[in-house]
Amino acid sequence: MSPPPRRARGGVRTIGRALAHRNYRLFFTGQSISLIGAWLTRVATSWLVYRLTHSAWMLGIVGFAGQFPTFLLAPIAGVWVDRWNRHRVLVVTQVLAAIQSGLLAYLALRGIITIPHVIALSIFQGVINALDMPARQSFVVDMIGNNREDLPNAIALNSSMFNGARLIGPSVAGILIAWVGEGWCFFIDAVSYLAVIASLLLMKVALSERPRREGSVVREIREGYRYIAGFTPIRSVLLLLALVSLLGFPYTVLMPIMAAQVLHGGPHTLGFLMAASGVGALTGALYLASRSSVLGLGSLIARSAAGFGLGLVLFSLSRNLWLSMGLMAVCGLAMILQMAASNTVIQTLVDDDKRGRVMSFYSMAFFGTAPLGSLFAGTVATWIGAPRTILVGGAACVLAALGFWKALPHIRRAARPVYVRLGILPAPTEQSL
Repeated sequence: MSPPPRRARGGVRTIGRALAHRNYRLFFTGQSISLIGAWLTRVATSWLVYRLTHSAWMLGIVGFAGQFPTFLLAPIAGVWVDRWNRHRVLVVTQVLAAIQSGLLAYLALRGIITIPHVIALSIFQGVINALDMPARQSFVVDMIGNNREDLPNAIALNSSMFNGARLIGPSVAGILIAWVGEGWCFFIDAVSYLAVIASLLLMKVALSERPRREGSVVREIREGYRYIAGFTPIRSVLLLLALVSLLGFPYTVLMPIMAAQVLHGGPHTLGFLMAASGVGALTGALYLASRSSVLGLGSLIARSAAGFGLGLVLFSLSRNLWLSMGLMAVCGLAMILQMAASNTVIQTLVDDDKRGRVMSFYSMAFFGTAPLGSLFAGTVATWIGAPRTILVGGAACVLAALGFWKALPHIRRAARPVYVRLGILPAPTEQSL
C-alpha cells in the first residue's frame, strides 16, 4: 500500500495474464456464465418482492434475510475453509445454490410463490454464501499456483467477470420479467450453475499440505480476529469496507423504488440503472486488471470510497433517467475499485495459514454488514423516503473515506515490511535509513 517509487507499468498485455493458468481459465469461463444467471435472480427477486408488496421495508427485510447469514456464519466458515479442501467446498456450494434457484423457479412458475417463500430461500442462499465466499476468495491463490505476481490480476479479472455479468444480467432480466415473468429468470439461473460446476470438476488441483487442526473453532476465530486487529493495514481496509457496505451499498435494495416512484419507470428502468452501474464497475475492474503492481492501491481505496459516496448523493437528487444512469455508472466504477483494491491488498498482505479466516472477515465486511444496512435503509426509507436515505448513506461514505485518507501514511508504514519481504518493495539500505 506504500506509494510506488515510480509509476507501475501496466496495459493491455497485463489484463489477461492470469488466464494463462488452466484452472483459472476454466473457472473464469464457467463462472462468467453462472454469474449472468445469478444477476437474473437478483433483479427478479427484487422486482418480485416490490410487485407483491410495494413496500420499501419488505425490500429491506428480504435483503437482510439473504445476507445476514454471511455476517453470522462467516467467521466459522473461515475456520472450515482453512481446514477443508476449498475445491470440494466450492463444488458443494454451487450444487446447493442451483437447488435454491430451482426451488424459486418451481414456486414462481407454479404461481404459488409468497413472501415467506422468498425470505426462507433467501436465508438458505445466505447460508450457502457464508461458506462459498471465503472459499472462493481463498481458492484464487490455489488456481494460480506459485505465480503470486498474477494474484492482483486474477482478483481484478474476478471483478471484471462479476461486473460483465452485472452489465448483461440486469438488462436481460428487465426484458424477461416484462415478457414472461420472474419465474423464468430463476429457472435460467438454476441451469447456469451447471457451467461453473462443470468447470470445477474439470480442474486439476494439487492438494496443498496444511497443518492438521483439531483445536477449538472458537480459538481459531479469536486467533484470526487478533491477527486482523493487530495489523493496521488489514484492519483499516476492512473497517472502511464495512462502513461503506453498511451505509452505502444498501442503495441497491431501494432501486425498485427509485425506478418506479422517482423516475416513473418499470422493470426496464430498473434493469437500465443496474446495467449502467455494471458498465462503470466493469470499466473499473478492467483498469485494475491492467495494473501490474499493488503499489498505490491505498490512495485508490480512499479516492474510490469518496467517489462512491459522492455519486450516491448526486444520484439521490437526480430526477432524470439519463443523468441517473450516468451517476450509477460512476457509483459502479467507484464501488468496484474500492472492493477489488481492498481484496488485492488483503490477499497480498495476509499470511497463508490465516487466509481463509481473514477472507471470511472480508466477506463479513463486504457482504455481511450489507443486510444490516438493507434493514436500516428499508426502515429509514419508510420515514424519509428512498432518495433522502440514499443521500444520507452517500454522505457517510464520504466522511469514512476522509478518515481513511488521513490515516493512510501510518497504514503505509505498517504495510512496508511485508512488501519488502515479498520483494514488492526494495529493502532499505543503510543510506536510505
